[in-house]
Amino acid sequence: MAVPPLRSLFPTLPFLVQMVRFAPPAPFRTLLRTTGYNFRPPRPVPFTPAIRHRQEALLAHRVAGPHQRATLLRETRPGPIPTIVLGGFVPDATEAVFLLRGTLLRAGSLYCFNYPRRGFSNDLLCAQLSDLVDELNLLHGRPPVIFAISYGAGLLMEWLRRTRGDGNPPGLRGLVLVSPVACVEDLLSAVDAKPGTLLGRAIKPYVEPGAIVDAKLVEKSRAIFQKMFEAGAQNKAVLGAILSRGELAQLRSAVLGTIREIDFQGACERIQSLRQLAAPAADASPLASVPTFILYAEKEGAVLAEHSPTRLALANTPRTWFPQGECRLITNRCGSPVQHASLIFHYSDYQPPIAAFYHRLKSGKAREAA
Repeated sequence: MAVPPLRSLFPTLPFLVQMVRFAPPAPFRTLLRTTGYNFRPPRPVPFTPAIRHRQEALLAHRVAGPHQRATLLRETRPGPIPTIVLGGFVPDATEAVFLLRGTLLRAGSLYCFNYPRRGFSNDLLCAQLSDLVDELNLLHGRPPVIFAISYGAGLLMEWLRRTRGDGNPPGLRGLVLVSPVACVEDLLSAVDAKPGTLLGRAIKPYVEPGAIVDAKLVEKSRAIFQKMFEAGAQNKAVLGAILSRGELAQLRSAVLGTIREIDFQGACERIQSLRQLAAPAADASPLASVPTFILYAEKEGAVLAEHSPTRLALANTPRTWFPQGECRLITNRCGSPVQHASLIFHYSDYQPPIAAFYHRLKSGKAREAA
C-alpha cells in the first residue's frame, strides 16, 4: 500500500507555514492563543494553602489584620516547575502575566498573589509567601520559581533577606526579576529637585518630610496610574498585534478596576511598604544561590530614577547577590522601545528569553549557563 504524501496527511500544514512566513508573528501567536482558549480558557481560581501557620500566627497576635492578606489564585497544570507571581503596584499579578501565562503554565501550575485593596503588610506578605513555598516543597515536592515584577521584585528581595536571616534557605527552583524596584530611591533621585517621571510625581507627596496624605492626594495618585495605563493602551497598532478585542476589553476593565478599588488606607500602606524596602547592600551576603534571571527594559527612564541604586547594583554586578544571576536588557528592534516591566505591550520581546530560561531550568542546564 502506497504511503500518502505528507501534505495529504496534514492538508492545513502548508497554509500555516505560509501564515508564519508572510504574516506578522505577533498576530499569529494571538490567533493560536485565543483559539486555544476556546478549548481551555484561563481559569485562575481562589486558592487556600494547606500550610498557613506563619500567616495565622501574625493574625492571631494582631501583627497584621485580615484586610492586609493578599488573595492567592491558582491555575493548575501537571508540569514540574510551579511559578509564584508577585506583581507591581498595579496591575494585579493575574493581569501582569496575562499574555505570559501560557509560557509559565507549560512549566507547571501558576500561583498569583493579588495584593489587598484596603491595606498592605510586608510581614504578612512574606509569611504568606513562606507558607506557600513550604507547601510546594513539603506536600508536592516541587520547588517553585518566583516571578517578581517591579515593586514585587523589591518584596521578593525583602523576603529573601528575611529567610537568609532565619538560617533556613527556602526551596526554590529559580527566580525571575523584571524591572526590579527595591526602594524609594529607585523612583525618586535624591539629587533631583523635582521627579522626572509620572510615577515619581505620584510617590513624592507621600514620602517628603511633613507630608500630609489626604483623600485628595490619593485621588490624584489614582489619576496618574490610570493615565500611565491608558498611555500604553492608546497604542492601538501594538495592541491589535498582541490582543484580541475581547482580551483588551477584559484587561482594561480589570486594571482600571484594581486602580479604582484601592482605598485610602490601601494606598498609604502600599507606599509605607515601599518605604520599608531597601536596595541591595554592597557588603551583604548573597540573597539566593538558585538560577536567577534579571530583566531590565531598554527605556526604564519613564519609571526608574536615573541613579536607581537597585539597577546600578543588579545590572552591573548581579552575582554579588545572586551567584547564579544573569542580567539581560530587553530591547525591541522593530518598534517602540521596551518600557519598564512592559510584559503586556512588549510581550513578544519578553517571552522568548523567559521561555528559554524555563527551558534551561527544566533541562538542568541553568547552572551550566550561569
